[in-house]
Amino acid sequence: MSSVASVPGTSRGPVTDLLTGGGRARRITWYVVGALVLVSLVRVISGEAALTSSSTMSAALLLAVPIGLAALGGLFSERAGVVNIGLDGMMILGTWGAGFAGYQWGWGAAVLGGLLFGALGGLLHALATVTFGVDHVVSGVAINILAAGLVRFLSELLYSDNPAGGGVTQSPPLSSNPPELSLPVLSSGPDLLGDLERQHWFLVSDLAGVLRGVTSGVGVLTILAVLLVPASYLLLWRTAFGLRLRSCGENPAAADSLGVPVYRMKYIAVIISGALSGLGGVFLVFIAGIYRENQTNGRGFIGLAALIFGNWRPGGLAAGAGLFGFADALQLRSRTAVVALLLLVAVLLAAVAVWQGVRRRAVQAVLAAAFAGAALTGFLMIEELPPGIVSFTPHLTTLLVLSLASQRLRMPKADGLVYRRGEH
Repeated sequence: MSSVASVPGTSRGPVTDLLTGGGRARRITWYVVGALVLVSLVRVISGEAALTSSSTMSAALLLAVPIGLAALGGLFSERAGVVNIGLDGMMILGTWGAGFAGYQWGWGAAVLGGLLFGALGGLLHALATVTFGVDHVVSGVAINILAAGLVRFLSELLYSDNPAGGGVTQSPPLSSNPPELSLPVLSSGPDLLGDLERQHWFLVSDLAGVLRGVTSGVGVLTILAVLLVPASYLLLWRTAFGLRLRSCGENPAAADSLGVPVYRMKYIAVIISGALSGLGGVFLVFIAGIYRENQTNGRGFIGLAALIFGNWRPGGLAAGAGLFGFADALQLRSRTAVVALLLLVAVLLAAVAVWQGVRRRAVQAVLAAAFAGAALTGFLMIEELPPGIVSFTPHLTTLLVLSLASQRLRMPKADGLVYRRGEH
């Protein structure tokens, strides 16, 4: 494997990893602390306790998991050089597979059914892009369209006259749900975190609300899904398999010349991508207790946005999924609390304006300052947003975050390129 490490952009030395890893951990810690302080300050100024309440955080974790799983699926595929626009279609297949297996054999079968159907979608995408050289975007769009039509056909075929219930747009209810648990110490015994949260103290109550929300009544599968983030990092950046897979997305010709089975690695990566996206669909079925048509509501595309926001790294995409999950949970919990997000946006844009001014980018600084002023004006003038705008909050957050993060992105060099042995 020493020869494969020479592929450009795929490996670093152990000393460099150690030094940059420590610095990155400190930087992430400061980012988390800064974000919590900022949100706590906005909560105090606006008086909207829902911003950091335990119920909001619990819902945010639950809603972030499907987005994060779709983003993880995109990570495997795109690190191997295959653009996966079909994440939403694979999630749709996963929801139907989970609904079909879950109402007959329970939640364990629902997990397997969602994984299998999502993996089949990934296999189809790999067959089109890797073997037949179809444009990756075209294949992904086709899978999204095909998945929506296929699940409707299967529902009409199997659910229309089903004695267990269901219909052309939904399955019968699941026969069982996965177990839940609360983490020890923080969520057992006296409700210390709940008492602190109800005091509404600056930062302390907010921290208590966050911890209470993410440690109480958490599903076993949710914990496993969260653990998939560090597991994916270790697999892709700390194993020979991961090095080979990433080399296919950086320089497949060089990897091929060093003995890496490029076609096989791409197939494996895209099938894993489909399975993870299907697992994201499984979580949506568990949340509702039933499969419904259009259940993903574009979350596969939001997962793709989280992947891009995270710069094709596991930690970054987890942060993006958490952000979008928080926006989704907040609009479900409180319409007035969404208005408080305008104050948060105003502060962030003001910081961007200052940063761009320091870097002597006058146009960007003026635009950021103007939008910051508009957001602050909206916060001061608006009491409650219309329901249509509130429900669109996660998508608006997606657009805003991507526009702010677009300057620092670095995708895999061979991502989206059709590779043919001997042509490069």
